[in-house]
Amino acid sequence: MEYQAGTIDVAVIGAGHAGIEAALACARLGMQTILFTLSLEAVANLPCNPSIGGTAKGHLVREIDALGGEMGRAADAMTLQSRMLNRGKGPAVHSLRAQIDRSGYHLHMKKLLEQQKGLLLRQAEIVEIRTDEKGRACGVVTEHGAVWQAKAVILCSGTYLQAKTFVGETVRESGPDGLQPANRLTSCLLKLGLPIRRFKTGTPARVHRDSIDFDRLEVQPGDEPIVPFSFETKEPLNNKVDCHIAYTNEETHRIIGENLHRSPLYSGVISGVSTRYCPSLEDKVVRFADKSRHQVFVEPVGLDTAEMYLQGASSSLPEDVQIAFYRSMDGFSRVEMMRTAYAIEYDCLDPLSLRPNLECKGVPGLFTAGQVNGTSGYEEAASQGLVAGINATHYILGKLPLILERSSSYIGTLIDDLTTKGCMDPYRMMTSRSEYRLLLRQDNADARLTPLGYQLGLISQSRWKDFQHKMELIEQELKRVRKVNLSPTPELNELVVSHGTSPVTTGVKLAELIRRPQLDYLSLALVDEGRPVLPADVVEQVELSIKYEGYIKKQLAQAEELSRIERILLPEDMDYQKVAGIRLEAREKLSSIRPRSLGQASRISGVSPADISVLMIWLESHGRKAHD
Repeated sequence: MEYQAGTIDVAVIGAGHAGIEAALACARLGMQTILFTLSLEAVANLPCNPSIGGTAKGHLVREIDALGGEMGRAADAMTLQSRMLNRGKGPAVHSLRAQIDRSGYHLHMKKLLEQQKGLLLRQAEIVEIRTDEKGRACGVVTEHGAVWQAKAVILCSGTYLQAKTFVGETVRESGPDGLQPANRLTSCLLKLGLPIRRFKTGTPARVHRDSIDFDRLEVQPGDEPIVPFSFETKEPLNNKVDCHIAYTNEETHRIIGENLHRSPLYSGVISGVSTRYCPSLEDKVVRFADKSRHQVFVEPVGLDTAEMYLQGASSSLPEDVQIAFYRSMDGFSRVEMMRTAYAIEYDCLDPLSLRPNLECKGVPGLFTAGQVNGTSGYEEAASQGLVAGINATHYILGKLPLILERSSSYIGTLIDDLTTKGCMDPYRMMTSRSEYRLLLRQDNADARLTPLGYQLGLISQSRWKDFQHKMELIEQELKRVRKVNLSPTPELNELVVSHGTSPVTTGVKLAELIRRPQLDYLSLALVDEGRPVLPADVVEQVELSIKYEGYIKKQLAQAEELSRIERILLPEDMDYQKVAGIRLEAREKLSSIRPRSLGQASRISGVSPADISVLMIWLESHGRKAHD
C-alpha cells in the first residue's frame, strides 16, 4: 500500500561518496533534500581501500574542496597517514594520498549529514523512480510504499544494483561488506529506457594486525609535514600510524596458478567487465607471468580496530586458497583473516546516455553520479556527486547547467570522458587522461576553481576572503622576484656553484635563477635579502609559476583554443542525417551521443576533423554563433 510521504525538491538515492556530495550541495544551495540509504551504518562507507586520494585521485579531492565540497575536509579530519605521491617526478603528477580511519570517516560524515539544514537522512530502499506525463522525474517510491514527490532525482547507487559477491564457488546476492543489495531498481531503469551493463570490482582480505610479523616487512612512513587535502585546513596534521610493504613470491604464484579453475573470474561464473587498472592478484599472476613478485601494501583500517587492509591483493578465489596464498608471503605465515576477499558484480549505466551535466538524456530531471555511471573509486564518485547536485539545483531553478571544460579541471576531464567517449570497463581517473596536466596541478586547484565555487554559492565569505588574500600574496611575490636584480657577488656564485650550476657573470633577475633546474625558491633565500615570510603554499605557487612559465603559457594557449570551439553549441534537435558531407560512422555517433558543442563532437571516436569542418560550415551557413 502506497502513501504520500511528503514533497521535496531533490531526492538523492544512495549515501556513498557521490550521494553525500550531491545531497550536501543541494541542501547548501537552498534545496529541500532527502538522502536515502540502504543502511545508516553504510553512510560514507569505505568498502574497498580505507584511503582517499592517490595518483590523479588526489587532484579530484582537492578540486572537490576548491568548489566547496566536503570530501577533503572529512579526509583531513580522519587522516591516519598522508603522503604526496610522485615527488620524484614533475609537479603535474604530484598527488596526495591519505590513509583514513574508516569508522571515524563514516561517523564524521553521518553527523555532518544529520546536522545539515534542509537535509533529511532516511534509511530505505528505493524501488521506483516516478516520472510525470512529460517523462520528467518527479519522485521516488520506497520498499514500504512511501511516495516522495520531488522536482529532481539523483541516482547514486554505487555497486548495489543487483549486486552479487563471489568467493570461489560461493555466490551471494549481496552488496559490499555483506550489506543488502538493491534488486528492484534496475527493472525501473530499464523501463525508463536507460541502457544497463554489468561491471565487476573486488577487494582484498582484512587480516588481524597481531598475526603479522611486521619485522619482516618494509616500513612506509608518512610525510612530514603533511599537506592537507582541504585548502581550509589550517591546523597541522599528524601521522598516527606507519604503513608497510610486503611481497608475493613464487610460492604465492604457484598456489594461485594451481587454483585458477576455482576462481569465478576464470571459470566463467562472473560475467561483469572487470576494472583494467586495479586487477586482482590472480589477474596479476596470469597477465604478468614474468614477474617473480608483486607489492602488497599493508595498511591500517583504523585506530580502533585490529583490521589491516592488504592493498594489491584482491581476490575472488575460495577462502581456503586465500588463506594458503596469504600465508605464503614473508611475514604472513601465521596470518588470520578477519574478512575474506571477494569480487562483486553490479549493474550500472552506459554513461553515453548522459548529458555533460550528468542528466539522463531520456529522463529530464534524473541525474546520476558515481559507480552507477561506470566509474571506479571514491574520488571519481564524489566529483560526479558534487556536479550532479549543483546541476539538479540549477535544473530546478531554471539556471544554465554547470559544464566544466577539460581545460578547467580533472573533474571536467572525467565527466567529458564519460559522456563523450563512454567506458568499456570501470573508469579510473589518471593524470595521463588530461591534455593539460601542467595547468591542472593539485596545488593550484583553489586558484582554478574557488572563484567558481564562490559564484555558485558553495564557498563561504570568510573562505573567499582568505582565498583572495592568498592570491594577492602570490601575485605580489611574483612581481617581486621578477623585479629583484642580483649582482654577481662571491656569495651568490658560491651558492649557485654549490648547487651544481654555472656562476653568474652579470646582474641577473631572481626569477631567472629560480628557473634554473638546480635551484629553487628556498635555496636562494640566503642571497634574497628583501624576502617576505610567506606560507608554504604561496611559496609553492610562486616557484612553479616561475619554473614552468613557458610551458604554462603554451598550455594556456591550447586551452583557449579548446575553449573557443567548446563555446560553439550544437542544436539539441539537430538532424545529422541531413548534414551533407558527414561520413556515415560520424552521423551515427553524433546522432547517438548528441554532443553539446563542437568541442565535444571533436572528441567523439569516429568523428574526424573533416566531419568537424563540415559541421562548422553548416553552423556558419545557418547563422549559429558561439555562446559564452
